[in-house]
Parts: sequence; C-alpha cells; structure tokens
Amino acid sequence: MAKNIQLIRGMHDVLPEQSPLWRRLELGLQQLMDAYGYAEIRMPVVEKTELFVRTIGAVTDIVEKEMYTFEDRNGDSLTLRPEGTASCVRAGIEHGLLHNQVQRLWYQGPMFRHERPQKGRYRQFHQAGVEVFGLPGPDIDVELVLMTSRLWTVLGIDGLKLELNSLGNGSARETYRRHLVAYLQDHEDKLDEDSQRRLHTNPLRILDSKNPAMQSLIAAAPQLSEHLDAESAEHFARLRELLDAAGIVYTINPRLVRGLDYYQKTVFEWVTERLGAQATVCAGGRYDGLVEQLGGRSTPAAGFAMGLERLLALMEKDRVAPVALQPHAYLVMVGEQALSSGLMLGERLRDQLPGLRLLNHCGGGSLKNQIKRADKSGALVALILGEDELARGQISVKYLRRQQEQQTVKQQDVADILTELMTSEGDE
Repeated sequence: MAKNIQLIRGMHDVLPEQSPLWRRLELGLQQLMDAYGYAEIRMPVVEKTELFVRTIGAVTDIVEKEMYTFEDRNGDSLTLRPEGTASCVRAGIEHGLLHNQVQRLWYQGPMFRHERPQKGRYRQFHQAGVEVFGLPGPDIDVELVLMTSRLWTVLGIDGLKLELNSLGNGSARETYRRHLVAYLQDHEDKLDEDSQRRLHTNPLRILDSKNPAMQSLIAAAPQLSEHLDAESAEHFARLRELLDAAGIVYTINPRLVRGLDYYQKTVFEWVTERLGAQATVCAGGRYDGLVEQLGGRSTPAAGFAMGLERLLALMEKDRVAPVALQPHAYLVMVGEQALSSGLMLGERLRDQLPGLRLLNHCGGGSLKNQIKRADKSGALVALILGEDELARGQISVKYLRRQQEQQTVKQQDVADILTELMTSEGDE
C-alpha cells in the first residue's frame, strides 16, 4: 500500500469544526472595514522576487532566510509573498490608483515564510492588512489605531496593549544609525552571533533582540527619540495628543523599530503576554517613501497588518462564540415521490428565505434513520415529507432543540415557521 502523503511542515489545514471561528473573525474584519469606508483589494500570492528585495530590504532575515523563492520555466525569480504591503503598493502603482489620490484599501490572505514552526507562527499563515495612500498627517495614523482598537471589541478579545514609537525620516534615522553602530562597536564582544551579523547590515534590529543577556546593553543604547527631525517630532506629538483625546491607552517603546526597512515616522504594535513568545498581534506604521522606492511618485502612506492565527488563538482563550453554521432545518424525504417533490420544495424555500440553511437528506433510509441524521446535523427542526404529507400538500415539522409538539402544516406555510426560527437565532 502506498504511503500516505502528509501535510508540509509549517502548513496547516483548517478543519470543518474550526471554520466557524474563522468565519466569525472574517466577518468581523469585513464589517469593520465597511464601517470605516475601506475598499478591498486582492493581490496574487506570487510576485517577482525583486519586489520584496527592494521593499523589505536585501539584508533582512525575511529576504535572506525566510522567503520561498524559486525560478519558473522562463527563468524568472519568483517568490511566494511573505507580506502584503509591497504587493499592494505594486498594484497601486501599476493600476494608477495612487498619484494625487486618497486610497483606503484592505486585504486578507495567506503569506509564506520559511521560519521554525511554533505555536502562533506557521510557514503558511494568514494576514489581514490595511494600507492608506495620500494622507500625510497624524490623523490617519490615529484612525488606524482606532480601527484596531474597535476590532478587538468586535471580536471579543481582551488584554491587548498598544506600544508606539517614531522612527523619524530617512536622514534622521541614518544619523541615529551611525550613533548606534558606534555604541555597539564599543561593546561588540557582548553581542550575540545574530547581532554581530546585523551590526553592519541592519543594526536597528539589534534593539529588538529578545536575548536576556543583551537587555542591559540594549537599554543603555542611544535612543532614536534623541535624534528625531523636527517634523517627525511634531507629527509624533500631535499623534499622542489625538490618542489621548480619544482615550486610547498606550506605552511609548523607544526600542520598537519594526523588522521591515520601509517604515518611517510612526510605528505601533498591539502586543499580548498570553501567546508566549509570539507577543505581537498587530503591527504597522508609516512608510512615506515606499511608493517612490518602487518607481511611483512620492506618496504618503501608512498601514498595518495582523496575524489571523494569533487572533484566533486569543479568541479561543476568551471563549468567543463562533458563527452558527448548523442547519436551520433538515429535510427528511421518505419515498421516491417525496424525494422528487422535496428537492423542489427545498429550492423554493431557499429562493423565498435568503440566509436559510437547509440540509437535504440524501442516501435514502427509513424515517427513523433520517430523523437520527437530522438530530446529529445540529438542525433546529426536521421537515418531514412522506407519502401522507405529499398527498395532502402538507409537511410535518419536528422540533429537535425545543420542547415543542410536532406539527403538520401546509407546505406554503412552512416558510413562516422557518422565518421565526431564523429570527430567534439572530436574537440569541
């Protein structure tokens, strides 16, 4: 016998019993984006490798170690997208969506990074992202934070904390980079292997190290806030004023640098202590230079991305109720003529009642057997159509979840009973 083919390490299946909670999360996202007037964009999962090298940075861990890159039959280097912002900017430039326009866009879908799998971190993972173009002020930064804060309420998630920082503009960050490198070179013997490698390629990432042995060294390092340009400092001050006015609680984290090269000015993260090492649930900020970096005209931009698997883990911890997907009704059909008439009755009911979840029994069997199947399905009622009901133009309604007597009604009246069931489900 041939050996079973197993799931690829770091990938995972979403099984039927897990889908209702995914549906709850996805519906919450869609409703949130609609509430703020954001339009959905969908990008391909495969892009030219150059796109990510130019945006994320050639010497980042993502590009150097984690991307799924391959050569296609034409000899082109292609990559499964490791994040969504670069693809969204590429699409905006290519389709003329960005110049002298304001765009509020969102997307969701799978991303791919060849990391060491652990709880909350997979090689195929799902992100939802928001990207805004054409708005340079701190007000849109605040809107992004307010959106995420509202989402936690919509999803029923507690205990997330907001951290903020400002990275300044490109020249300010370059000045700070020189000061930081000089400081770290003076203490190079205390740097771990990863940090020594990053010292001359991506030194700001050293500040994000979780190595306990380096925390005192990092704490004593020069702070970026001491080197901010005047415009970025004013932007950050106004951002904090608006957040204070909105009642948003936050902490300024001077070590928050983000792992992608394109960020500048505002950066933020929503973090939790309830997911072990995977503390960051949502992260974002401004990337005003990225559109121009990819060949477009200079365009202010900001956004965020969140890992859906991490949100689902928090929803499970907080016992968030999934979307109800069990059938409202299970249509029992006994006999050949009842089967033919019942299938057509089911279609008429679905036409008449949008949103009705009606499961047809298939495979034949006795009335008793079909009722057992109806109960196992989780349906609220069984609609029974046998020879007697068919001859009289009626249908029997057996309640499976209520202490209520079975009743027989005219077929044209069963829609009223189903409407009541659907309404009462929405009120629960």
